[in-house]
Amino acid sequence: MKRTQVQLDDATFEMLRRKAFDRGISMAGLVRDALHEYLGLRVTKLRRIQQFQFIGSGRSEQGDLAPVSECHDEALAEDSSQ
Repeated sequence: MKRTQVQLDDATFEMLRRKAFDRGISMAGLVRDALHEYLGLRVTKLRRIQQFQFIGSGRSEQGDLAPVSECHDEALAEDSSQ
């Protein structure tokens, strides 16, 4: 799986956030689902689960930058300066 970044206007971001929350999935998951549908790709529920078996498999100390999921740029900058 590859990581990418997408720039969204505020209204689109908010709509995506709400729809993902309503469906009980991440915003990234909703974007993947929408792209699969748009591109005519088919991903089974089992395949989606297999793609993310690593989730919840570890723990880490996040320190002053918690939550790292929101402060990842600062965490990477701090790590690269050492």
